[in-house]
Amino acid sequence: MTPDLTIAELVDLPVVERREALEAALEPEFRHALLMTEDDDLPHDQSFFDLGLTSLGLTDLKQRLERLLGCEIDANVLFNSPTLESLLTYLVDLVDQN
Repeated sequence: MTPDLTIAELVDLPVVERREALEAALEPEFRHALLMTEDDDLPHDQSFFDLGLTSLGLTDLKQRLERLLGCEIDANVLFNSPTLESLLTYLVDLVDQN
């Protein structure tokens, strides 16, 4: 997934490829925010906060992801279900709605 691939462009991909493309775009952003290397394990089902991300860091990450994807991300999704898995599910659903 290229950094300028937007939600609108994801609509044209098959569902499985959408999720893979989103995962490929989001993982580096989360690794950067969490100061992780490519070799570090990034659990998809563990809270961002348990991994060391602060609410301020998550707010910054939200803005970066919105610029990357060209869409608004509901802050409630990030703060109430703060896992990469829940964010991926939310974004796939968002694409499906378009």
